[in-house]
Amino acid sequence: MSPKTKSKPVSRAALAGEADPRLVALSVSIQDDGALYAEDIRGSQAHVTMLAERGIVPKAAARRIVAALDQVREEFAAGKIRLDPALEDVHTHVERRLGELVGADAGYLHAGRSRNDQVALDERLFIVGACDRCDAALGRLQRALVTRAREHEKTILPGYTHLQRAQPVSLAHHLLAHVEAFARDRDRLADVRRRAAVSPLGSGALAGTTLPLDREATARALGLAGVTQNSLDAVSDRDSAIELLFACALAAVHLSRVGEEIVLWTTKEFGFMSLADAFATGSSLMPQKKNPDVGELARGRAGRAIGDLVALLAIVKSLPLSYNRDMQEDKRPLIGGPEALVLTADAVAGAIETATFHADRMEEALGSGEALATDAAEYLVERGVPFREAHEAVGKAAAFSSAERRPLAKLTAEEWRRFHPAFEKDVLRCFDARRSLARRELPGAPGPKQVARQLARWEKVLAKEPR
Repeated sequence: MSPKTKSKPVSRAALAGEADPRLVALSVSIQDDGALYAEDIRGSQAHVTMLAERGIVPKAAARRIVAALDQVREEFAAGKIRLDPALEDVHTHVERRLGELVGADAGYLHAGRSRNDQVALDERLFIVGACDRCDAALGRLQRALVTRAREHEKTILPGYTHLQRAQPVSLAHHLLAHVEAFARDRDRLADVRRRAAVSPLGSGALAGTTLPLDREATARALGLAGVTQNSLDAVSDRDSAIELLFACALAAVHLSRVGEEIVLWTTKEFGFMSLADAFATGSSLMPQKKNPDVGELARGRAGRAIGDLVALLAIVKSLPLSYNRDMQEDKRPLIGGPEALVLTADAVAGAIETATFHADRMEEALGSGEALATDAAEYLVERGVPFREAHEAVGKAAAFSSAERRPLAKLTAEEWRRFHPAFEKDVLRCFDARRSLARRELPGAPGPKQVARQLARWEKVLAKEPR
């Protein structure tokens, strides 16, 4: 907006003169809250319908307003409404266009309502919808992971700690670990949705209204579970927005972990997987390159998600009750955060669905016994040896193996007995990775029976969800 442009925003109705263009430029929020037009219109339609039922507004006028608001929604969706900085926010844009369509009847709409409780409602409606969209995207990603896990039930690879080869697991067990993390994310989103689904309408600017509103009826019409219980809190509460951004940030962190594994596993050094060409990019200089951009962007988006959360926490920090204009700044992180999560989850799901996993390379990475050293220690424990003593004995065997440049699996039974007399010839059986997995059947462990149970459980859970 040009510094010379003059405007008189609706919010200055009680003040003399025009607002300074510099204040107007600072105050404009339509570039951010314009995305809430659908929620704003839904709330207005429910509000005016309730006003008519309570005899506050003529029913014929209310019907004209509701019909006209349908048209306004369609015009917003089609990009036919020009966003005008002079109109400041989405509420004013909607009301101005409504006035053009129904004339003086538009003046009925704002009875018993302030922009403070109006925007609080818009945000709550947005949060409810955003939770549903994020949940659906994470569900799609879970289905992709479970599908690939079922295909690779028998594929084995080293599990890692400290990015060092640790113990054998199945690829199915590894992929299901991510499914569990995203399940917790979905639980959090469900909690956020539940707390957000209450209506603040009727709270007014901060102290309600003298008009006989039916707040519960408006909430029911909007599909919300109830109404807020304190008008001061209702117009100044942004907890649900913060909780949504926390849920998005943690889900983005979980996506970044998948992204990091995509980056690592597609390197020549690991060679555990290859991305489909549709989910990789080339180099502008080096023709041989195939870059795992989907994984790198998943990592990068996590930083943005964390930043959105911190930004909103900082905005509301130390604000006195009730509404303060600082809260206008919540729109950009609130609206952008869930959208980024959905885009990232869908891209990662596509990469997982179309990737090629290299089972031979994964099994080769198990090496020649190092990943099964703990099995040798537990062999002694099963024969009554204290674990610390068993751990020390196998540690000496590992040091000997390293010095001799011979894998643990290639040591003879006689050599094992040098390190502890309880080792018998059958210690050599410890160095069979598939046998090791088959003995790990505690609940939650990577044993084949446990993995099969978890696969069946997740397939059943996800099959019940709409796609």
